[in-house]
Amino acid sequence: CAGCWPAADMERLVERLEKAVERLETVCQGSGMCGDASAKGVAQYVQAFDALLAGPVAEYIKISKEVGGDVQKHAEMVHAGLMSERALLVVASQHQQPSENAFSDLLKPISEQIQAVQNFREKNRGSKLFNHLSAVSESIPALGWVAMAPKPGPYVKEMTDAAMFYTNRILKEYKDVDKKQVDWVKAYLSIWTELQAYIKEYHTTGLTWSKTGPVATAGAKAAPAPPAGVAPPPPGPPPPPAPMSSSTDDSASRSALFAQINRGEGITSGLRHVSDDMKTHKNPALKNQGGPVRSGPKPFTAPKPACNANPSHGSSPKAPPLLELEGKKWRVENQENATNLVISDTELKQVAYVFKCTNSTLQIKGKINSITLDNCKKLGLVFDDVVGIVEIINSRDVKVQVMGKVPTISINKTDGCHVYLSKNSLDCEIVSAKSSEMNVLIPTEGGDFTEFPVPEQFKTVWNGQKLVTTVTEIAG
Repeated sequence: CAGCWPAADMERLVERLEKAVERLETVCQGSGMCGDASAKGVAQYVQAFDALLAGPVAEYIKISKEVGGDVQKHAEMVHAGLMSERALLVVASQHQQPSENAFSDLLKPISEQIQAVQNFREKNRGSKLFNHLSAVSESIPALGWVAMAPKPGPYVKEMTDAAMFYTNRILKEYKDVDKKQVDWVKAYLSIWTELQAYIKEYHTTGLTWSKTGPVATAGAKAAPAPPAGVAPPPPGPPPPPAPMSSSTDDSASRSALFAQINRGEGITSGLRHVSDDMKTHKNPALKNQGGPVRSGPKPFTAPKPACNANPSHGSSPKAPPLLELEGKKWRVENQENATNLVISDTELKQVAYVFKCTNSTLQIKGKINSITLDNCKKLGLVFDDVVGIVEIINSRDVKVQVMGKVPTISINKTDGCHVYLSKNSLDCEIVSAKSSEMNVLIPTEGGDFTEFPVPEQFKTVWNGQKLVTTVTEIAG
């Protein structure tokens, strides 16, 4: 990883951050120069961001270093993104709001580092710490709050919720096994919790720009000039690795927020693309309009960008199809129009991970531990027995048929899912969240199936002591 720092350098950086923030706070209290963004000292909201860096972010980096491996590398890239955001905050504190095109250019460093974080996860799908990488990758677009108005805080909250699916899996796996992993989850999520509080105090309706000073331009640079005797905050780390040239459709979609800005449209007008009436899970009528497939747990859909956030990297060929056994994991990836995929030489300890397969069918014979469908479209899965769980995530129009037994089927962020149960699997538990058009088909004595829809709408009332939630029947 070209942008990764040695552990010793990371420790020194954290120490310097903490000392710099302490000195800045002391001077601010003594001089009263920090309350105005146009003052010669560091603006108050930049100092507050420094406090966030020295607090929750430093704790996250510290624990990530202890966890090591891919988690540590990812943390260094996240820190680079936060430092790019700090640089933009300094520019905003000393300049008036720029034109749309200039603002797009100012946002590019953040956009590129978001992509770098997400590409790292895509490149390391075989990692033992893949849930950690996924939690970070799916929530890192929260750095895009600087381009959101009038509600940047709720946007960060939605991005945080996108990480919860994976952090809950980490907690479930390590709760009674490794306290360090639990502490990592708490430290990482606290970054976004603190960021929400920070936004609420300083940027409630959007990024706050100076009322004085020059108008920001595309090449605007700002080097804070603290009062005499105060060392300036440390410089940001080296830039992270450039986004991989093999940028996939899903990474482009996840960066759609910044790509939309780069098209030159108005910042506020762009919010139409993330409003509630444009979210398919809140407006089922949109599902028939052929919108883009959601690619990763995120609470909004956005149009496919007209141009990449980093146009210097051209689009690359599609990833090659894959069906192979890697250790204990069967990897089935990037299959298109493959109607006869079969996995037959299975063992109980093995798992199957099916990623980004389209218009295909897969049969898994024998008994295995678990099956995960991720980012698949129009996929048919037939399997014999699973002793753990079958998970369907971020997918669309999938059909799953159980021939033997399975204790649990989880459906998350999926539009259109048909589950055909066998007579031996009628006691299966089906857990769903943020999904729609789900149906469970029960076998009849005649060999046919009877279809039952899974409820999507609920009613919650306060009974005086607690909230009571019941299923609401949808009329018409």
